[in-house]
Amino acid sequence: MEKPSKIAPAKGKLGVLLPGMGAVSTTFMAGVELVRRGKAQPVGSLTQMGTIRLGKRTDARSPLIKKFVPLADLKDLSFAGWDIFKDNAYQSAANAGVLNPQDLEKVKPFLSTIKPMKAAFDHDFVRLIDGPNIKKGKNKYELALQIKEDIANFRKTSRASRLVTCWCGSTESFVKPEDVHSTPEKLVEAMKANHPAIAPSMLYAWASVTSGVPFANGAPNLTVDIPAIQKLAHDHEVPICGKDFKTGQTLMKTILAPGFKARMLGLDGWFSTNILGNRDGEVLEDPGSFKTKEESKLSVLEYILQPQLYPQLYGKMHHKVRINYYPPRGDNKEGWDNIDIFGWLGYPMQIKVDFLCRDSILAAPIVLDLVLFMDLAQRAGMRGIQEWLSFYFKSPMTAPGLYPEHDLFIQSMKLKNTLRWMMGEDLITHLGQEYYD
Repeated sequence: MEKPSKIAPAKGKLGVLLPGMGAVSTTFMAGVELVRRGKAQPVGSLTQMGTIRLGKRTDARSPLIKKFVPLADLKDLSFAGWDIFKDNAYQSAANAGVLNPQDLEKVKPFLSTIKPMKAAFDHDFVRLIDGPNIKKGKNKYELALQIKEDIANFRKTSRASRLVTCWCGSTESFVKPEDVHSTPEKLVEAMKANHPAIAPSMLYAWASVTSGVPFANGAPNLTVDIPAIQKLAHDHEVPICGKDFKTGQTLMKTILAPGFKARMLGLDGWFSTNILGNRDGEVLEDPGSFKTKEESKLSVLEYILQPQLYPQLYGKMHHKVRINYYPPRGDNKEGWDNIDIFGWLGYPMQIKVDFLCRDSILAAPIVLDLVLFMDLAQRAGMRGIQEWLSFYFKSPMTAPGLYPEHDLFIQSMKLKNTLRWMMGEDLITHLGQEYYD
């Protein structure tokens, strides 16, 4: 693969479109504004705080990533979103209860100006919530065209020279790929026929990609994991990536499991349970939505530990995941893990993890990084699936027939090597023999 010959500069404004203006979206927007005003630090964001090593260890070249690759500047970001509730971003953030009132007060004038556009919503896909701010149309295709119109209007009113869409909406009911998802033509026909396998998130993806707008999928929905959207992404030269932001419990799994495998420690079982009280938790009470989330969370260990290669160590592991809606917890999720491992001669050991995490605090910097990296990818002429952004997802997208890489450390190396490759720097293999010749 040829490296990009030239990356277009990040000139002008970058418009950020957010389907779903709940806890994650509002925490992200409020955070960007607090950082822009010098009131907070962008902790958790690789694009803002991370460095990248270039050349040999002895060269002492480790610039900030944002100084190394031409990313959009935070001051150039403007925001819009869709939601089934009419609350503006300030009201929605206050309801979500992630950020304290003092922080929200500092950005109240800014957030109050961001009012949600009417959302494309289908009760069959998200059964346990409902709202008044919903688009009307005779079929799903008409709704998708309305979303396209929203995108065009935002491009005009924000005077943005470039746009990126990042799905921050709810987890939809589980859908298997069907023939209607196989080509762009069949997808349009299915939208016109109101086919039950066409989810609202697919309407946003179709509208974005056909408008030349990169699309990142932050939920475990099928959305862009279908041949029709992938073909459109190639035809329209648009990057796509997903799926499901890697935040709490799964983040811990992708940190711990590679360590067990690296040291050839066995695993008998991994029991994971979560208590969660935000809108995400409420939506996941529905078995259909939970199945979508469960599929995304369960695949991680299989791919990292490769039981087919190590049957004695991982062939009989039991992996269970539970999510319980518990309103008093709000956005502060608690993830408990009981891990039964075994070592030398098969002797058993146990690890217990109790992660009292803040879901949206972990997700917000992911949204920021994805927005900036997807914009960079488009300016570099990269289109279709962006596997180098697997670092941010529970179920990373790959080319058909490839298994996904879930090991956080390999994902990090892949991301940084992609940035080096983009800028014409040597890739780093960590071999290090040159220091000892």
